[in-house]
Amino acid sequence: MRKITLYTAMSLDGFVAGPQDELNWLIQFPNPEQTDYGYAAFLETIDTTLMGYRTYEVVLGLEETFPYANLTNYVFTRSTTRGEAPYVTFITEDWLPFIQSLKQQPGKGIWLIGGGQLNAAFLQEKCIDELIIHVMPVVLGSGISLFQGLTEKHTFQLTRTKSYSNGVLELKYQL
Repeated sequence: MRKITLYTAMSLDGFVAGPQDELNWLIQFPNPEQTDYGYAAFLETIDTTLMGYRTYEVVLGLEETFPYANLTNYVFTRSTTRGEAPYVTFITEDWLPFIQSLKQQPGKGIWLIGGGQLNAAFLQEKCIDELIIHVMPVVLGSGISLFQGLTEKHTFQLTRTKSYSNGVLELKYQL
């Protein structure tokens, strides 16, 4: 069975984006080693991405071309009027049976990119197998929570930590 990994960065106060979906705070840290925080290695382990529509819009604005064109990409949306878009398939159906079926298909790992509402829905239904979170040494004060709107407690087991010289901390958890 394929596993779903939530691979993301967050602020010390648990936000994955600022109040207006801004991500500029992620690149404000010195990076003398020019590390990618394991991103390239992680990409080698996956062949599928999952993201909410707001996150998809943010991703579209980050680069000139869609950064995951070589992967299978699913974008979850409540709107049934979305047209077709290059490199993605919009999912408007009941998402849980879709995910259960996707996990049974052959392939590499699945990256849950986010955002906060989708992360919370997946966690609520126990669809996240592991978390790889990069905690950035900044407090935003407000924004989009890692698990936006989640109201129940969920416990994970810490399996690895790594610290970087610029204060970034990588945490890996298993469900």
